[in-house]
Amino acid sequence: MHGGVTVKNRLRELRGEQGWSQAELAARLGVSRQTVNALEVGKYDPSLPLAFKLARLFGRSIEYIFTDEAA
Repeated sequence: MHGGVTVKNRLRELRGEQGWSQAELAARLGVSRQTVNALEVGKYDPSLPLAFKLARLFGRSIEYIFTDEAA
């Protein structure tokens, strides 16, 4: 959470559509499985380069994958 804004994401849903485990997604992104888990549960906001990598991987916009909600 930054400045009263919570970032939500659709990573679990998108990963499920592909049939990928957290470990498989992590390998495709070059990050740890723990990072993928932290992203999915909202404990970690991705860096901008990682957000772009996710958008390219899933063929979706960053805004589709990540949404912000005022707290």
